[in-house]
Amino acid sequence: MWKKLVQIWSLKELRNKILFVLSMLVVFRVAAHIPIPGINVENLRDFFNSNQVLGLMNIFSGGGMQNFSVVMMGVAPYITSSIIFQLLGMIIPKIEEMMKEEAGRKKINFYTRIATVPLAILQAYGMVVILRQSAQPIIENLDWFNMSAMLITVTAGTIFLMWLGELITEKKVGNGISLLIFAGIVSRIPSAIQEVIVNFNQEQVINLLVFTLIAVITIAGVVVITEGQRNIPVSYAKRIRGMRMYGGTNTHLPIRVNTAGVIPIIFAISIILFPPMVAQFLLRADSMLIRNFGQSVISLFQNQFFYGVTYFLLVFGFTYFYTAVIFHPHQIAENLQKNGGFIPGIRPGEQTAGYLQNTISRITLTGALFLGLIAVMPMLFQGFSGMQSMVIGGTSILIVVSVAIETLKQVESQLTMREYEGF
Repeated sequence: MWKKLVQIWSLKELRNKILFVLSMLVVFRVAAHIPIPGINVENLRDFFNSNQVLGLMNIFSGGGMQNFSVVMMGVAPYITSSIIFQLLGMIIPKIEEMMKEEAGRKKINFYTRIATVPLAILQAYGMVVILRQSAQPIIENLDWFNMSAMLITVTAGTIFLMWLGELITEKKVGNGISLLIFAGIVSRIPSAIQEVIVNFNQEQVINLLVFTLIAVITIAGVVVITEGQRNIPVSYAKRIRGMRMYGGTNTHLPIRVNTAGVIPIIFAISIILFPPMVAQFLLRADSMLIRNFGQSVISLFQNQFFYGVTYFLLVFGFTYFYTAVIFHPHQIAENLQKNGGFIPGIRPGEQTAGYLQNTISRITLTGALFLGLIAVMPMLFQGFSGMQSMVIGGTSILIVVSVAIETLKQVESQLTMREYEGF
């Protein structure tokens, strides 16, 4: 490890890229601690600590939502916009064709940035309305001018983070959006450890040891699942062109256990947040029946068992759904057939597509169960031990480990391109 660090530091170009990325992350963390005026920060933090659903949203904002900072929405609107266009690619053939071309992908990226603006405004407005429903006063003097100023500031903060993420991505030492989320999660660790030390008593020793053991096992599991893949053997037939012979090689087609990444968890969070968010608006209705219905929906989603089961099933289902979005067996089978490739023992064409579909369905079962378990892990730990997760939950660990692995691979690939030995 130290040898790699020395090699990275000795290469000026790569060193400057890493220092630039670190400086952008520092800028992000500074912005996350600049609160919007007119907010009771103490009441806001108490409100977030008492609401587990909003705590999940706070993860993706890098803690900015809990501080009601200028970047309180984080990159969530940009992620939502990206997901929308990916789904539209399945429905609208023209968008699907654009995704296959470089110029088309640039246009879609431009449209994604444009769509981020209204999404940021809507999400910021919804968050302000939710905070106004709190029993303790959080937002002071909310007239139309202050509301407009808040929405414009928060939207500008999201666009600013989107710009920072693209600057980081251009350096090719990691995905910018993922690294911003990564920095937000990691920044919570020192304060969480400090809180554990301050509130430590001997009765918590066993729980702390159990939590540490679970964290280590979870990290190991995330690494195994993230790196796990099924290699399907592929052979290419020999072809003669002119006086030369091509092909005749054996290779493999890798299929990852967790093809969908953390997208299913993001989908599930968006869906599970929607009913209680709408129910908050119903509490202000004139009809007693509507108010009671809204209160019953909120109470239902505050039930830990119902919330945990629903969350698990949503993550499980969206894992299969998003895998189907990004993995196209018929397209892969068609490309193999055009290039003279085939899977030994399987006919090219429809049989190859069917074989790939069955294989990805069986492999995805493991990934879906793992993601579902990771998502509900904090609730399971709290149910068995009676204490909150001290540092970061399973979803956060999944994001941190996945981003760290991706970043390390990109750094190593940059070293490999410069013909360093030992890689």
